[in-house]
Amino acid sequence: MNKYLKWTLIGLGSLIVLLVIVAGIGYKVLSNRMFSFEDDYNEKDAVITEMTVDGVTFFDRNQNGRLDVYEDDRQPIEARVADVMAQMTLEEKIHLLKGSGLASAMGMVEGGIAGAVGTIVPTPRLGIPTVYLSDGPAGLRIQPTREGEDRTYYCTAFPIATLLASTWNVDLVGQVGSAMGNEALEYGIDVILGPGANLHRHPLCGRNFEYYSEDPVLTGEMGAAMVNGIESHGVGTSVKHYVANNQETQRNTNNAVISERALRELYLRGFEIIVKKSQPWTIMSSYNLVNGKYVAENPYLLTDVLRGDMGFEGLVMSDWFGGRDAVAMVNAGNDLLEPGTKPQWDALLEGAEDGSLNMEAVDTSVRRILELIFRSRKMQNYAYGNNPDLDAHAQVTRQSAAEGMVLLKNDGTLPLQDIRNIALIGVTSYDFIAGGTGSGDVNEAYTVSLEEGLTEAGFEINSAARAAFQSHKAANPEAFEKPKGLSAMTQPYDPPEMQLSADQLEECVSTADLAIVTIGRNSGEGGDRVEKDDFLLSAEEKEMLATTIDAFHAQGKKVVVVLNIGGVIETASWRDQPDAILLAWQGGQEGGNSVADILRGAVNPSGKLPMTFPVHLDDHAANANFPLEGGTMDLVSFLSQEGPKPESEWVRNQDVTYYEEGIYVGYRHFDKAGLEVSYPFGYGLSYTRFSHAGMATSLSSDTLTVRLTVTNEGDVAGKEVVQLYVGKPGSAVDRPERELKAFAKTPELAPGASVEVVMTVPVADFAYWDEGRAAWTVEPGTYQVQVGSSSRDLPLSQMVEI
Repeated sequence: MNKYLKWTLIGLGSLIVLLVIVAGIGYKVLSNRMFSFEDDYNEKDAVITEMTVDGVTFFDRNQNGRLDVYEDDRQPIEARVADVMAQMTLEEKIHLLKGSGLASAMGMVEGGIAGAVGTIVPTPRLGIPTVYLSDGPAGLRIQPTREGEDRTYYCTAFPIATLLASTWNVDLVGQVGSAMGNEALEYGIDVILGPGANLHRHPLCGRNFEYYSEDPVLTGEMGAAMVNGIESHGVGTSVKHYVANNQETQRNTNNAVISERALRELYLRGFEIIVKKSQPWTIMSSYNLVNGKYVAENPYLLTDVLRGDMGFEGLVMSDWFGGRDAVAMVNAGNDLLEPGTKPQWDALLEGAEDGSLNMEAVDTSVRRILELIFRSRKMQNYAYGNNPDLDAHAQVTRQSAAEGMVLLKNDGTLPLQDIRNIALIGVTSYDFIAGGTGSGDVNEAYTVSLEEGLTEAGFEINSAARAAFQSHKAANPEAFEKPKGLSAMTQPYDPPEMQLSADQLEECVSTADLAIVTIGRNSGEGGDRVEKDDFLLSAEEKEMLATTIDAFHAQGKKVVVVLNIGGVIETASWRDQPDAILLAWQGGQEGGNSVADILRGAVNPSGKLPMTFPVHLDDHAANANFPLEGGTMDLVSFLSQEGPKPESEWVRNQDVTYYEEGIYVGYRHFDKAGLEVSYPFGYGLSYTRFSHAGMATSLSSDTLTVRLTVTNEGDVAGKEVVQLYVGKPGSAVDRPERELKAFAKTPELAPGASVEVVMTVPVADFAYWDEGRAAWTVEPGTYQVQVGSSSRDLPLSQMVEI
């Protein structure tokens, strides 16, 4: 199935659901499923009175005229929570376990924040306020306009997670998180639903752009930095999707069958690092099943592993409409059910009556939810101003996007010198893609195209090339209409590629100094990508690229390719043709400016790949167990709460996916199998050259310390990423050749300057998961520690004895 037909079918499924709702067919099921109108609660926040008693000013939340412990912000949160729980009825406690429904959250009832997707409900009798939740992996997602108001509520579209991981710069990612947290605070949002911490198991996962890397260490370090940045403003995060939500196809009923070793070493590891380095306020359980059980109903994953082994202290919330059995979810440790439905409310009340709902689990979940509420700025009656500094945040976006763009090839073409007139080829040059679709999208005020970025930087845009684009756009008006609302999720914007006639191309060549060909790709929530015309270039793109390169090269002029993409595409078959290739990813609203900064040399590229670019899609070990036809989530079964099919009816890679590759995902597989790759994990070029020298290791009882000197050997200032890998030659256990254990990014080094880089690795991180012992095990013996600039460029090496 080609990508156009695929997205059309998703759109039809969405339309059917909407028609069912609008027409009232199945209204009882679907409306109760989505909205909680029938709860006997006033969902509005209570009016809070400020009082002063015995010289102490406080908010009298329960209107009893005295200072209760829970109202006293001088008391520790634990004491305040215990006090308010003692005053709550059982019905109030159970009510707190579920959100107020999509209607309230999305501003469809008075008092909501338009565009927020969920809430923690208020307890009006006790003055406990509503807490608002909003999507936000790449920036806050709320409605930019509101009925009856003449102002706007735009948010900043930051770079996608994959680009941020390509910076390998935890401090910079923390700055992005801080800006994002500030916007949430200013707009009254209490918890951002992000970041995403799933691995890039396979290049075709539709939501890879929301996730950082194929490697759990890089994922964990980036995720922790983002969480710490956001939460520094008193705004929570919800790290998602725990765990193994690695495909969109049938995501709400897919059973991921994974070995315990692969779970521990890969899919849980990134979450574990985030928990230990940032203790996020919440973690979001995923839709899928793992080894036959819904994650949202799985006490082993939610309680034994997440709380027991990892030490997570916050609350777990479901993904929207995730899980099937509300009682089983709470009993398992899924504290908060979002967005909250009437059937869930009824099931919890019934479970309390018949004894199936564990009252100890209820109290535990209520305590966790209340601890979040008491930590939030809402409990401080914070008066948010709705005026974040969007200009300052745009600069953060521009800087971070430029630092995460990866220079894949450069035959002396970049930075551009003595170039004035540039022919922009490809529709995406004029219509840059800021980010993916679905819950990872942002309602930003603008997106800077490559055309606009280059113009702002002082270049001339070739008029012949631009006229060809305008003619192409005029001939395909409907294709250039960007979908909005639900359609934007189910039908990603994907206009046909432009083709220049021989005369048009000849005019471009004769009047331009250089050509830039932009290749665009988009994907998002609701569907997975496909190989044809997506991972692979389309026939039109191949022709556009080849004819442009041939024509410009014939006149001694160069061609640069810019990849404005959210996930990996095939490059091996054509990478030798252009003179330079810049992987721009999707850089948020300032993407065009960020690309221009690199092309003109205002920024020296320092991004490194957070995943491997394979020669062939089938080179991935996971390719045998992934829905290559580009399947989608089933919206009808999703909304109607259909459970998984009987095993006899399972369709492989849709209803069940066997992770037969085990621990061999990404570079772990390519290195173990000795496969050639197009670009290796950790790869990225610079406008300068760096040397790594003087490696020294020291080993204490519990920590390996590695020191080395990095020197800028070129004549341009720049930053370098130093990567540390560990392997165990001759291991008695089947292990990867090497695994990333630490990394560091240098400050900007002037030409000739050096810096000492120090990296540490806990000895515990040398362990593998021993399934026989059900424990982490450090294998004694000799380990090889390698340091360099990519997984296949490791000039420094030493052996250490454990």
